[in-house]
Amino acid sequence: MTSAYDVPAKELITALAKKLQAEQAMTPPQWSVLVRTGVTRENTPEPKDWWYIRCASILRKLYLQKNIGVERLRALYGGPRDRGSKPNKAMAGSGAIARKAVQQLEAAGFVTKIKGKGRMLTPKGVSFLDHTSFEVKQSLLEAMPALKKY
Repeated sequence: MTSAYDVPAKELITALAKKLQAEQAMTPPQWSVLVRTGVTRENTPEPKDWWYIRCASILRKLYLQKNIGVERLRALYGGPRDRGSKPNKAMAGSGAIARKAVQQLEAAGFVTKIKGKGRMLTPKGVSFLDHTSFEVKQSLLEAMPALKKY
């Protein structure tokens, strides 16, 4: 059985983002066009489908780390803040983006909330990632036949 551990992250996230665009519950908020993804960023994200990419990335992180909360997601999507001549400092990413993305994933049925432990994937979410991982692996094998022996 193929899992998210068996395929490259970039290809998996891209495939998940394409599938999430077809979901009814997954729609970018109106403010997502104007927002920066954290205080460490100067501009809004360039890709038009950045919301789906972030949601797909959150799904993958939940798959790898069993359960995770919004504060941990903020830390993972944060970065170093430029403070001029002073040394950079680690700053958290946007909480509204992480919270809204997780809420939409809950509405789609991929994630469930656990009291005191954050969120974790539902069986539907696990199978969604496993099926997508299998499809990505098949497409990679078709693109590079030399990998079939592995």
